[in-house]
Amino acid sequence: MWEQALTAFARRLVRRGSLEITFPTGRRITLGDGSGPRLTMQIIDPALPRRLCLMPELAMGEGYMDGGLTIGDDDLHGVLTLLLANGAALNSLPLWQRPVGSARRWLRGFAQWNTARRSRANVAHHYDLSGALYDLFLDKDRQYSCAYFRDPEMTLDQAQAAKKAHIAAKLLLRPGMHVLDIGCGWGGMALTLARDHGVRVTGVTLSEEQWTVARARAKDEGLSDRVNFQLMDYRDVQGPFDRIVSVGMFEHVGVPHYRTYFAKVRNLLAPDGVALIHTIGRTMPPRYTSPWITKYIFPGGYSPALSEIMTAIENEDLIQTDIEILRLHYARTLRLWHDRFLAREDEARALYDERFCRMWRFYLTVSELAFVHSRHAVFQIQLVRNQTAVPLTRDYLYAAADQASIQAHAAE
Repeated sequence: MWEQALTAFARRLVRRGSLEITFPTGRRITLGDGSGPRLTMQIIDPALPRRLCLMPELAMGEGYMDGGLTIGDDDLHGVLTLLLANGAALNSLPLWQRPVGSARRWLRGFAQWNTARRSRANVAHHYDLSGALYDLFLDKDRQYSCAYFRDPEMTLDQAQAAKKAHIAAKLLLRPGMHVLDIGCGWGGMALTLARDHGVRVTGVTLSEEQWTVARARAKDEGLSDRVNFQLMDYRDVQGPFDRIVSVGMFEHVGVPHYRTYFAKVRNLLAPDGVALIHTIGRTMPPRYTSPWITKYIFPGGYSPALSEIMTAIENEDLIQTDIEILRLHYARTLRLWHDRFLAREDEARALYDERFCRMWRFYLTVSELAFVHSRHAVFQIQLVRNQTAVPLTRDYLYAAADQASIQAHAAE
């Protein structure tokens, strides 16, 4: 029964391209209009057809991780591209999947109820993995967020340097200012701002691994007197600060806590201060996080619609002075991460195991394609309490662009 149901679902989904599926019984079906490369997929686990019908996103990722589903030539990128591109054209879920989708939307508030204690556990799940893992695929500064490709030919290191310079320009920094970095990661942004712009920075993170590395980096670079890293929840920080920056952290706040987050930003920000929030989002109405991503990669995480963010900002009396949408920059970033990880996968396998490597490849690939086919993007939102705190036009950003380019190309 489930094999037949999956066949019906697959035929409805895949209208373009060419995909051959072999079932555990040996039965084969061919999907699509025959265009593009011929892709193949074999379902080995007899329990997988039922799970693919009921929970396709979760079952696809788990099947690939566990070996219950194999792909011809291991062309994961090709198969996921075909499935997501076709899925984007669907108007609605099949009838039997609609209750599951409705339940996920209804329960997402609980899934994102990120109290301080739960937030620490969520952060540890992902960011307290071996530092050696992240060295395999990130740039030398360990920037684990969307790079900024002012020039399509930029290397990863150059584009990450350009991202930091672009954000620094939006912060309108002056020497001696005190900057708060919410979700400081391994310290790269904080150290760059202190070193290149003469500011003091307080960085906060919930990851013990990141905190340890960041403090060591500050000491090694002789910046401990200007950069202070704290193992602390953002809700416990005391201000005020001249500037606030947060890169790649807002995705972990959770919709139920958006007003708390922006109330804290407002309370910590000096009257003439400027804040810059850099976050993954979606250019479509609110939805829910992929259950596979929630279970294996980012528990408690969510990519919000801009409308969800704006509602919280408006209710906390912050003024939006600039909103920039970076569309395919993260797709390019993730592709570079994937290729770098693949080139050193043997080292990752020595750290963990084959199942982990397959999980990580799936994560990087499906995340890249979410920006290409599923209307994900990155929002950079500049906020102030006083609307005269920033210039009337964006000319100051363009004036800084040449200097940013010089710095980026010198980052190699």
